[in-house]
Amino acid sequence: MNTLRKAAVWLDDRLHLTALYASTAGHEVPKSAGSWFYVFGSATLLCFVIQIITGACLAFVYIPSTNEAFTSLQYLNHAQFWGWYLRAVHNWGSNFMVAIMTLHMIQVFLFGAYKYPRELTWVSGIFLLVSTLAMAFTGQVMRFDQDAYWGLTIGASITGRVPLIGAQLVHLLLAGPIIAGETLSRFFTLHVFIIPGLIIAIVSMHLRLVLTKGINEYPKPGHPVHRGTYDAEYAEILRKEGVPFVPHAIGKDLIFAALVIVGILGCALVFGPKGPGGPPNPTIVDTNPRPDFYFLSIFAALALLPDWMEVLILFVAPALILIFLLALPFISGTGEKSATRRPVAVLSVVLIMLVIGVLTYMGETSPWSPHMSAWSGNSIPARYVKGRTPLQLRGALVFQNKQCRNCHALGGEGGERGPALDAVATRLTRDEMVRQVIQGSGNMPAYGKKLSPAEVEALVSFMETLHPPGVPGARPSDKPQNKLPRDIASLHHRLR
Repeated sequence: MNTLRKAAVWLDDRLHLTALYASTAGHEVPKSAGSWFYVFGSATLLCFVIQIITGACLAFVYIPSTNEAFTSLQYLNHAQFWGWYLRAVHNWGSNFMVAIMTLHMIQVFLFGAYKYPRELTWVSGIFLLVSTLAMAFTGQVMRFDQDAYWGLTIGASITGRVPLIGAQLVHLLLAGPIIAGETLSRFFTLHVFIIPGLIIAIVSMHLRLVLTKGINEYPKPGHPVHRGTYDAEYAEILRKEGVPFVPHAIGKDLIFAALVIVGILGCALVFGPKGPGGPPNPTIVDTNPRPDFYFLSIFAALALLPDWMEVLILFVAPALILIFLLALPFISGTGEKSATRRPVAVLSVVLIMLVIGVLTYMGETSPWSPHMSAWSGNSIPARYVKGRTPLQLRGALVFQNKQCRNCHALGGEGGERGPALDAVATRLTRDEMVRQVIQGSGNMPAYGKKLSPAEVEALVSFMETLHPPGVPGARPSDKPQNKLPRDIASLHHRLR
């Protein structure tokens, strides 16, 4: 034991391990910082470490070539021992990292931890968030399937609309005028070397700022931040209730880290990896590409916004949001930290998260996008054709063959671009159905020149049967002036 003690003293005298521990893991933090609200930062770092380890393992097999990328992922999924699970862990680690980092940013904002003297800690966190999203986007491109190809196409088209330098930026992004082999090599370099290296550098600075400026104490109502007195107040907090981060305040971080690991491994085991969803093929234009979950809200917003708002949403809004986040600690660096005294901040977070949540759901379901294979892949449920007349059955064939299922669900299957038609007969009268089919309205095109009067007659006869049992169909008004001719051919001619 004496020999070991002397060896430890000798090493410490040269490596200064005790001083290193005291200034890092053993640095004093407020006792109130040992809270469940403070576990998200360390969990984000844990997810990044998992990404580095799994990404390095995947790089042994993955080939960043347009001809081999898809094949190498298929090999990982189906031939490499536990390759599918390694891909799944990498994918779910990315999802967890973005989600937990978002929670961390919300917690920091609501606790006022961006205020004096931690302005640069917040700024470095914003750059970490942007870098993490960039790594997530480049990681999606690495799959180089249909989603990746068309997602990259959309990203390039947006980049090309930047005033003055759009064409040059696209050339820089794609390593040429089109998506080719050099494009994937460029994104591989970004994803594996440049962006992780940038994140490591920013994390190092972020941790340095945390160590030098301290961890934000648990905010209390009625204790505002004043630049002239806060440093002395924080030093007094550490003197009265300061504890070493290790081992006194790290307990909840370790428990949450274990839960995160179990969550990532469990999701990887249950849900598996994402993609690849088919080799990239620019000739397939009816594909329905969808980004990973952290970009779904942006995907939905871009799909739903009107044309005149495109420049505002694509360029002006992101720039203003980024500038506001970077300027926040400088324009609101003092005052109350407690969320109970900052109702505007709380309501802003709630509203923003509700908007992002709704847009994410819409991006996942894509109700604006037709279900291109529904007409051939989803048969009409038997209950909608059982006991129908020959004319109604013919209408069911028209309904199927004219691809109405692409936009309208029936029996819970089909597109969501238009309303479900399970109970359409309770909403529209016969004449209203005829008018809707022939003339169209809203997003529905007019079929007056695509369907014959006999086909309209059969289709409407079938749709008249679409109502719940025991619920009568809609009836026309009894006002004579609103009555329409019952002859389909006459009505077809009049509406056209």
